[in-house]
Amino acid sequence: MRRYLWFYALAYLSVALLWGAVLTILLPLHVQELQFDRFFTGQDAGVDLQKLATLQAHIDDGTATATAEQQRLLDLLSEFNAARASSLSVVTSVSIMVTMLFQPVIGLLSDRTRSPWGRRAPWIAAGGVAGAAFVCLMPVVPNVAALVIVWSLVNLAGGLAQGPLTATVADRVPEERIGMMSAVTGLAAYLGAIVGAVVLGVLFAVVGVAAYFPIAVVLLLGTLAFVIFARDTSSRDDAAAEPLRLGAVVKNYGIALRDRDYRWAWISKVLLYLGYSISGVYGVYMLQDYISPALSAQEAAKTAPLLQFAALPGTLIAMSVVGRWSDKIGRRKPFVIAAALIMATGFLIPLVSPTLPAMFAQAAVTGFGYGMFVVIDQALFIDVLPDREAAARDLGFSMLGQNLGQALGPIAAGIVVSLFAGAYGPVWPVAFVLVVASALAVLPVKRVK
Repeated sequence: MRRYLWFYALAYLSVALLWGAVLTILLPLHVQELQFDRFFTGQDAGVDLQKLATLQAHIDDGTATATAEQQRLLDLLSEFNAARASSLSVVTSVSIMVTMLFQPVIGLLSDRTRSPWGRRAPWIAAGGVAGAAFVCLMPVVPNVAALVIVWSLVNLAGGLAQGPLTATVADRVPEERIGMMSAVTGLAAYLGAIVGAVVLGVLFAVVGVAAYFPIAVVLLLGTLAFVIFARDTSSRDDAAAEPLRLGAVVKNYGIALRDRDYRWAWISKVLLYLGYSISGVYGVYMLQDYISPALSAQEAAKTAPLLQFAALPGTLIAMSVVGRWSDKIGRRKPFVIAAALIMATGFLIPLVSPTLPAMFAQAAVTGFGYGMFVVIDQALFIDVLPDREAAARDLGFSMLGQNLGQALGPIAAGIVVSLFAGAYGPVWPVAFVLVVASALAVLPVKRVK
């Protein structure tokens, strides 16, 4: 169990780098570079976005007036802001939707796999190898359209590894230690995002989009190490599965939603990740255009990871305490509700004060709530599984809830920003309402206290 725990944490961390560090730091900056080259050409290629954002802030508060040339550049900046926001929304949303559609199918196939290495290992290894290969293609994409395709393939490969990896918890961990393993999962995901964001922020300032290559190496080594050193027992002697038919796949795709408790837990998860994604998708852009004084792209790349570090103490405390506490008292729902309400409260801080200190305060408060949630989330879904023999299928579908929220979040955020002429502030109250709704949605769950 100890060997399994350590290599599981390493593998999960390596996958978390994709949806944590890359998604929050490297991908937004990559999209920004592609769109900058499209809008600012010729004599405008050397324009300073930070100075333009500062000028716009002074004009908005009535302390400056733009010349004709400055107004031309400010109009370009407005178009650029809207384009990079909508492009990032498309890139993230399409890729997550691709993963969302295939994740439960991967789980279903994993449940039915018979091999000397067990049911999960072939899928984890394939996802790690394919994901590393696709990540290596990211630096050479020529435009946003190509980025959508390649990043979707990266996400699909990541799901190929993550779904079966998560299912090994239900397969191999005793029930009384599920809460502890859920904490390990959450901690690995969070540390992967934080450490990766810091490293990628520094690397991007030095080598640009070549910062993708270390991510590919870590993903490959992390997944293969789990397969090799935390080997599962053979599944060749398991009862043979019935032949797989398309009709059966479609029928079983969302079969877990027929269970009332699972359905409400799933809805709660979708709403929480929808609000969380809306609030976080434009973090790097907010540092450049929402707060005052505005930061440069390089400063934003270095500062955004520090926001994650501001959340780290509270998140670690929540993760280290809540999982064991939940196991000890046998309750999940109060922790989910408290986590959602704490996160929602954090979203109001930068709405009231659009400054860098407020962004740090928001990160700290929201991080504590999110730390509570990720620890309990996996344990809650394992507790409400309708069929333990189909654990990978139904846990894969629970990941679809996260993916759906993360897919719709950027779309919703893009709509909000477009409706308010490129302003990022309105995303905060929208995120607040959605996360509060997620707390209410978990109340009807009966099978779990």
